[in-house]
Amino acid sequence: MPLRYFEVDVPIHHITHHQWHGVHVFTGKASSISEALQIAHEVYEAALAAYTEGREIPGKQAGGWGARGLRPDWALDWQAAKAGPWHDPYSWTRERGHFDL
Repeated sequence: MPLRYFEVDVPIHHITHHQWHGVHVFTGKASSISEALQIAHEVYEAALAAYTEGREIPGKQAGGWGARGLRPDWALDWQAAKAGPWHDPYSWTRERGHFDL
């Protein structure tokens, strides 16, 4: 199966200020939604391990996945993560007049 770009949206909240919440977004190539979720989780865990050990956070991995925006004081809810095909909202191939700039 060919690889496609996926977006993985993971709900997050601050570990001490629980009223602060948002979504951490990962993008990259995968063959399926389940693989996209797995890869996103793996690159996050690798980035967190590197940060914890005082090493540089890895850059983009195979398929374009990465976690450069690591926020160690935020908790990610992987059980509530959602994934789907990624659609570039600024693509020049979109119908004219439908840009959100």
